[in-house]
Amino acid sequence: MSNRAGTVALPSDLTDITALLDAYYDVSPDLSDPGQRVAFGTSGHRGSSLKASFNEKHIAAITQAIVEYRAGQGIAGPLFLAKDTHALSEPATNTALEVLAANGVQVLIDARHGYTPTPSASHAILKYNHGRGENDPGRADGIVVTPSHNPPQDGGFKYNPPHGGPADTDATGWIANRANELLEAGLSGVRRVPLADALAADSTGQFDFLSSYVDDLAQAIDIDAIRNARVRIGADPMGGASVDYWGEIGERHHLDLTVVNPTVDPQWAFMTLDWDEKIRMDCSSPFAMASLIQKVSQGANYDIATGNDADADRHGIVTPDGGLMNPNHYLSVAIDYLYRHRTGWRPDTVVGKTLVSSSMIDRVAEGLGKPLIEVPVGFKWFVPGLLSGQGAFGGEESAGASFVKRDGGVWTTDKDGILLNLLASEIKAVTGKSPSELYGELTAKYGAPSYARIDAAATREQKAKLGKLAASDVTATELAGEPITAKLTEAPGNGAKIGGLKVTTEHAWFAARPSGTEDVYKIYAESFKGADHLKQVQAEAKALVDSVIA
Repeated sequence: MSNRAGTVALPSDLTDITALLDAYYDVSPDLSDPGQRVAFGTSGHRGSSLKASFNEKHIAAITQAIVEYRAGQGIAGPLFLAKDTHALSEPATNTALEVLAANGVQVLIDARHGYTPTPSASHAILKYNHGRGENDPGRADGIVVTPSHNPPQDGGFKYNPPHGGPADTDATGWIANRANELLEAGLSGVRRVPLADALAADSTGQFDFLSSYVDDLAQAIDIDAIRNARVRIGADPMGGASVDYWGEIGERHHLDLTVVNPTVDPQWAFMTLDWDEKIRMDCSSPFAMASLIQKVSQGANYDIATGNDADADRHGIVTPDGGLMNPNHYLSVAIDYLYRHRTGWRPDTVVGKTLVSSSMIDRVAEGLGKPLIEVPVGFKWFVPGLLSGQGAFGGEESAGASFVKRDGGVWTTDKDGILLNLLASEIKAVTGKSPSELYGELTAKYGAPSYARIDAAATREQKAKLGKLAASDVTATELAGEPITAKLTEAPGNGAKIGGLKVTTEHAWFAARPSGTEDVYKIYAESFKGADHLKQVQAEAKALVDSVIA
């Protein structure tokens, strides 16, 4: 832990926004450097103009590639264009609009000229496409300009197809390859008009994202219960795209809701530093959330306090009795509550989780009598279940989740931090207990797991080898004193490659995955036999993985 983690940022920590924006327009990528080419991860293309990895040319090429991709897929309906509060999001949105307008794509931008959370964009796409068949050319899709919780100097650009959720690897692979071809051709083939012409184009329209989302919330959350129980809510947008949404939620639904900090600052000067002394809007981090945690611990009059990252696809829950909840703990509580209280859901619903999420969820699902579907990392794997209503809940350990409406219909197919934060207030209203109290009851029933993630050094070659492992490459038979019960390189829920390895025993497990941006691999591990056993699992996991990728 760094010495200044959890303390307010100093002037020396702040990004030079002028230099950042200048670099967006002035710096050209060196395509011989893999780090400066277009590359889509689990949440789109990300980078920084200061590192020549997120610049005007990148966005023009990516947008033209999306235009060509959607045409090839027979998508001719409107494209919802959303952005968050990162400094690079505004110029990237403008660049995208210039290309979209030049190509005659019908674009819908925010009617309030404000910011749009990722879940609001997903909800808008799904609402527009309701009743349209899979081959209907009038289907809508969307672009969300956001690097999520990343630091202020970063930018991000992601594509959501007509199903409303993150694009799959077939789509992102095609888009990235085509964008790099356009970059290599000096943007020959990219159509573009000036911003003023794009804004005035007949193809550019407006959409009230906020009203569409906020007014529909009672379809997914028991708003009446929260209001009638007079749950006192403190909502911290953390300088992100949910800033105007929380105030409207309180006002339109007559809730006792206080927007803790309505400030929008592209430097995020008000933030407390994360574990590595970086400004990062990670609402699952006790260091990034230190200000809100302190308010609650010092007696702020909130029954539930919440935080969101910059595009509001992640949630953070703070309770007076438990402080900031571990995301795995809250997911377990949310699942247990929802599957007991949502009587309108399909009887054959299953529980969805990523393979690096807590095994407490496995035990909760078993206690509910619900099948568990375990998928690789990436929210895209939950899209089919959320669309059908059978996978009524999908969640991942990084504080991202969504679930279907109270009648079982689809709400969002992307992560929805606003929804999960409001659920915490519903849980308090209906049960009379905080989510942290309810997690204590779950541990009394199922045991208390110890969970952690660590990083281990690895070369690019070693990371590639880890990503291509076969189960047969692992010859070990024991882990931390217990017989190994499974060696997985494919997710048991859908058979998809996990891009790494997961090893399980009766009371513990670990999963190892290569980092996409650093020379490390990540080891996720958990034990129901205590913290000392967890350390043993971590040490043996590292030794095991190192031996097979050497």
